[in-house]
Formats: sequence, structure tokens, C-alpha cells
Amino acid sequence: MNDSVLLDIHEGVATLTLHRPDQGNAIDLPMAQALLRAAIICDQTPDLKCVVLTGSGKLFCAGGDLQAFTEAGDGISGFLSELAGTLHLAISRLMRMDNPLVTLVNGAAAGAGLSLALIGDVVLAEPAASFTPAYGAIGLSPDGGLSWILPRLTGLRRAQELILLNQRLTAAQAHGLGLVSRVVDAGQLQAEGASVVATLTAMNPAALGSVRKLLLESHGTPLETQLENEARSIAALATQPCVRDKVAAFVAQRLPKNKKELSHG
Repeated sequence: MNDSVLLDIHEGVATLTLHRPDQGNAIDLPMAQALLRAAIICDQTPDLKCVVLTGSGKLFCAGGDLQAFTEAGDGISGFLSELAGTLHLAISRLMRMDNPLVTLVNGAAAGAGLSLALIGDVVLAEPAASFTPAYGAIGLSPDGGLSWILPRLTGLRRAQELILLNQRLTAAQAHGLGLVSRVVDAGQLQAEGASVVATLTAMNPAALGSVRKLLLESHGTPLETQLENEARSIAALATQPCVRDKVAAFVAQRLPKNKKELSHG
């Protein structure tokens, strides 16, 4: 893995940092390849509980590296096929892994960077962060899954306007449209992220993985199939010793209060 994507795993939490700060963390082919390798490691590392994705420097991610586009010359079509294809494998792996994903948007997220920002289960943003499709400015169509995830977050009509008119959103506007879970106070992004991670890592990892899968598949699944998937999921999780222990503890905690209420009934 090259140093354009930093991977740190500590106490069950993997932190992925896009690390080309002098280029606004713009995605070139080596970065896309590094992100894919990091995503595979996160997906396959035993006992991992949560993954965090953020950027270094002032930007979260400026999107594709336009200098690399220029250098591709007449081979731009093949180059973009490889670049987008590699990035898409990384995004698919991050979205389909069992571990919850927290994205910390520390600055501008544009183009494919917008896609990376939005794939988190929990998305926290600095007040100065911004969110822009960007493709219209250079005459291209979206990649990174933006045409899939944005309509699911905002609705089709708003997504059409955002992408076709290349509208830039402030962090507050993105929160209002449901793109961002929460806008945190300036300078508190890492602290708030750590709080979210602590909450997630205290939960049953298998349940979180099941929730991710159910939600990801819900838009393309008929109601009856989704109901069956939910029933199978909850039934399988209920056999875990940790779930039985939690249920027993919860019931034991309520029993004294219930008995007292009955005695005064």
C-alpha cells in the first residue's frame, strides 16, 4: 500500500485517511489502488469493529486527479475505466463489509470525493465542509456510485437538480437534505467521531453487519422478501450467547420495578 492512503488499526478500529493533502486528496490510480487494498484489509481483518474514513489537510477529497486525466492524453477512456473501476471495487467493499463505516468530512468533498463522503453509515462534517457533484464543471457524468446513493438520500428530483446544475452545498445545507448525519462544532470532528465509534464498538458486531446488509438491500427488495430477510436475521442473531445475556440482563433490570408496581396495583 502506498502512502496516499494511510491505514491505522488500533483496538478494533481501522482509520483510513486519504493522504495527498497537497493535491486536495484528489484520486489518482495509485490512490484508488491503495484504497481498494485498504478496504479489503478492513473487510477481512478478524475482530475489527468499526472503520473510519477521513481526509488529511484542508480538503476531504477533491475528486478525481485532473492532472492525471490530462496526462492520460488520448488514452483517457481506458484510463478512466481503470480508475473508476478500481475505485468502485473499493466503494463496494466498504459498503458491503460487516463493519459500520463512519466518515469524517473535514473539508470540501467534490466529485468522487462526494461519493466517498456519503457512503458512511454515520457522516459527520466540519461547519466549513462543502459538498459538490463537480462533474458538470468538466463535462463528465458521475462515478463513485453518486447516481445511486444521492437519489436515495435526497429523492430523485433534488438529486437531478444537484447533479445537473452542479450545485454546491454547505455543511448545513447538506445536513438539511439528509446527506450528513450531523454538523459538529468547529475543531470537534475527531472528538465527535471518537464518540460515535465508541458507541458502535460497544454494540454487537454481528447485528451491525446485519443492519448494514438489510438497509443496503432494502431499495431493490420486495416487501415480503425484506420481511423474510428480517425474520431470518433476527432469529439467527438471537441464538448468540451475547444476545441472550443482554436480554436476560435487561429483563432482570426491569423485574424489581415491575414487581413493585404489581404490589401496589
